[in-house]
Amino acid sequence: MDFPKKFIAATQEYTTFEKYVPAPYLRKSFNLIDKFDNADMLICGLGFYELYINGNRITKGELAPYISAPDDVIYYDSYDVAKYLKQGENVIGVILGNGMQNAFDGYVWDFEKAKWRGAPKVALKLEIKNGENNVLSIESNENFKTSPSPIDFDGLRTGEYYDARKEQLGWNNEGFNDSGWANAIKAPLPNGEPVICGVEPIVVTGEIKPVSIKKQDDGYLYDFGVNCAGICRLKIKGNPGQEISLEHGEVIINSKLNLRNIKFVPDGYVQKDIYICRGTGIETHTPIFTYHGFQYVLVTGIAEEQATQELLTYLVMNSDLKERGNFECSDSTVNKLQIMTRRSTLANFYYFPTDCPQREKNGWTGDAAASCEHTLINLSPEKSYSEWLRNIRKAQNEQGDIPGIVPTGGWGYGNGPAWDRVLIDLPYYTYIYRNDTEILKENATAIFRYLNYISNNINSEGLVKLGLGDWCPPGRPANQYKSPLELTDSVMSMNICEKASYIFDVLGKELQKAFADGLYVKLRNNIREKLINFSTMTAAGNCQTSQAMAIFYDVFENSEKPEAFKRLIEMIEKNNGLMDTGYLGSRVIFHILSAFGESDLAFKMITTPEFPSYGNWVAKGATSLWEVFLPVEDSSLNHHFFGDISSWFIKCISGINLNPYKNNINEVNIKPAFIKYLDFAKGFHIAPAGKISSEWERKNDSVTLTISVPENMSGRIILENGYIFEDNGLSFKNAVSGVYIIKEV
Repeated sequence: MDFPKKFIAATQEYTTFEKYVPAPYLRKSFNLIDKFDNADMLICGLGFYELYINGNRITKGELAPYISAPDDVIYYDSYDVAKYLKQGENVIGVILGNGMQNAFDGYVWDFEKAKWRGAPKVALKLEIKNGENNVLSIESNENFKTSPSPIDFDGLRTGEYYDARKEQLGWNNEGFNDSGWANAIKAPLPNGEPVICGVEPIVVTGEIKPVSIKKQDDGYLYDFGVNCAGICRLKIKGNPGQEISLEHGEVIINSKLNLRNIKFVPDGYVQKDIYICRGTGIETHTPIFTYHGFQYVLVTGIAEEQATQELLTYLVMNSDLKERGNFECSDSTVNKLQIMTRRSTLANFYYFPTDCPQREKNGWTGDAAASCEHTLINLSPEKSYSEWLRNIRKAQNEQGDIPGIVPTGGWGYGNGPAWDRVLIDLPYYTYIYRNDTEILKENATAIFRYLNYISNNINSEGLVKLGLGDWCPPGRPANQYKSPLELTDSVMSMNICEKASYIFDVLGKELQKAFADGLYVKLRNNIREKLINFSTMTAAGNCQTSQAMAIFYDVFENSEKPEAFKRLIEMIEKNNGLMDTGYLGSRVIFHILSAFGESDLAFKMITTPEFPSYGNWVAKGATSLWEVFLPVEDSSLNHHFFGDISSWFIKCISGINLNPYKNNINEVNIKPAFIKYLDFAKGFHIAPAGKISSEWERKNDSVTLTISVPENMSGRIILENGYIFEDNGLSFKNAVSGVYIIKEV
């Protein structure tokens, strides 16, 4: 079916903070005389839509069809609607929300200045066929009827206001009298490429009841016990015109809900939903064009007898990603951190990875790059990654640079390679873990363009220094990192070249590979010459991040790494055994410690309750990962870019290393770290060939290792120094399913 040729709207006016324009109803009534066999529909609602056929909601999920810049990509959803139609009168009903079409509440990132900004609009096409292949086609046009809905106000980052007194019962069903409704108007065509949305929808994945309700001077504070993302379903028997306000947040100060860390919109608009009662019995309502990140809800406008457990239900939402891996061990702190990582990863996955669900809701590229590997190990994001990369490519400018947020209205370029690496890391790791060559092909040209951008931004020292560095170091402002920007940027640029070379090699692109290799050598040589002190074997900055990155990304030669690693250990000891890394250093330091046999130290650094550490978050009662290790006024308490510890748990403690040499998706090495603080650990990952599991348990003076590997996979079991197999003392065996007894020597 061809895409519809016309968009329609209810009005040219659009909502601002000064003037509300209600979300429009649109409906089309038509008659079917003949029998039919097939009925298919395409629909694009900009920003969001809700679709009904004869009163039946058939929308694929929440916030449909997608979140994109309409000048770059416009998304259609495809539906088989035959089972909803009948002979006689039928009705198509649509409600439209602002979304990215009118992101007035995203003004901090200039979305209110976006060239595409306008009133919500829709394009749809319904084709009905009979056995003779005769076609009845219904397409959006000015014959659609429209009227204001009860949604007086909606914003993706603010909330939704619903006045139930304005409901028009039966508006989306047959037999409704729409003679008083206006006709729709023709709307401008968006500039973006039309595509069918094929990614997982945003769905409700769980329901949570409040764990406590506390009366306060200004209302009732509902605590749901965990910090997630979604919306509340309200259920109340109210009075006519009773106005109920729900303010959502994640911080309690002096027993009061505090919104100071998420105030990116004017006072009074922060994650607020309003419902005005119809007053005719029990009413149930759920917002449809917004979502929030929260643990607490302050409810005002209700009487004491209405403040019940049944008043609010937390509907947890995220993209419908499936579990691919998990981890559990004998340490409760680690188990909580694994759960927190999963919770934050999902709370920040709404079609693509976002940076926080309660404040920005932006697709920050650096955050997604840092979390890419652990997300692929734990979940199934590859379709969503591939689609989001389409948007990233569209946002790439003529120079080859990409913005720090995607979608963008033009804001956010120049964040530097530590953020821009998302263009390379997402295809690279998706290929490593899922053997997907299509994602490499789709992005190869954009990657090459980005290499040209880097080559044109090498300074007189032969280094790269632009954008952002080791963001969010512990105990300091986000941009006050110890590792020099020219080191982190140059090392990340070097790594981008290395991964690009690998991608071009897989695709047989010899010239592009040669360019990437040449740029890699140039950057590495300059880093070694300008930023490495070989007399002390330290990287510029003399800090944990610089040293760990220089080892992990092979700035040091293999022969130099043992001495460089000693310096890293000294830096950790000087800091009382605690981490002192921002988001770049934290991504690699624990893997480096394990690579050199110091998994126990990595474990202790992660789990200690002393600040700064992940264990300190747990000690402070966190239920999700935080943006910084010491909360400040404007930091989020639900972030995912420090979540690579989950990758470390599965790869280093349970020991599952899929495709270890990056040349065979059906190869796995099992290399567990028998942490002295643990009695047992187990993890699994579902590879393309099947489920791999590794579990070990300490018993007296031995360790029992139980592994399960799909029959068509090969690999080795590799033991750390100090351990041997009980039967023959070898350090490794073929990785086959079975039980192995291991002795410490």
